[in-house]
Amino acid sequence: MTNIEKNLQAVQKQIHDYALQYQRDPSSIKLLAASKGQDANKIKDALQAGQKSFGENYLQEALDKMALLKDEKIEWHFIGPIQNNKTKHIATHFDWAHCIESLKTAQRLNDQRPEHLPPLMICIQVNVSEETTKSGIHDYELLSLAEACSDLPRLKLRGLMTIPAPKNTFSEQRIEFHKLFLLQQQLIVKGFPLDILSMGMSHDLDAAIAEGSTLLRIGTAIFGEREKNKKNLK
Repeated sequence: MTNIEKNLQAVQKQIHDYALQYQRDPSSIKLLAASKGQDANKIKDALQAGQKSFGENYLQEALDKMALLKDEKIEWHFIGPIQNNKTKHIATHFDWAHCIESLKTAQRLNDQRPEHLPPLMICIQVNVSEETTKSGIHDYELLSLAEACSDLPRLKLRGLMTIPAPKNTFSEQRIEFHKLFLLQQQLIVKGFPLDILSMGMSHDLDAAIAEGSTLLRIGTAIFGEREKNKKNLK
């Protein structure tokens, strides 16, 4: 058994145990392996251990890995900020995009999504901590963007995503995640069929599960520290 397989089993057990602790169905929580800065061989180890969904932040790094892993069945998620000059590659090569924060970006992804592919799954990123240096829209912008994205036929709005400001305590972490949960519920009441809350990473997954996360972006706890040389993809 590889270290990555052991780590995956440990993370999955954490998810299972926290889900039961907060009266949730463990099967309702998906694990996304955040593989940015990691060697492609580590992704292979995770694949062999049963992990199928991987999240990447850097486009060129991701494209290099996709070329190396082209024969593998992988669900690729783009989880970094989306620059407009990169939307064509994201629309062409990824299954999911988590960081939608403008109609312009959504429109470009829609227009550039190849017809032979199913609609691109998307999440709108919300800046729940209202940090001036953090990506994501304000909560008062959410409804109009959700409505606009829902009208784009080559995209499918699945949910919301956030990366809150780091907090020192479990209760503080829950407060930030609860904001996104409430926003999702408000949209569901308005008729949006949202099933994804993309929130929670290695250091705060318990608080995220407590507040309804359905997709956890876990990197360090699975792969260890990131490789210094992102091009080391042998």
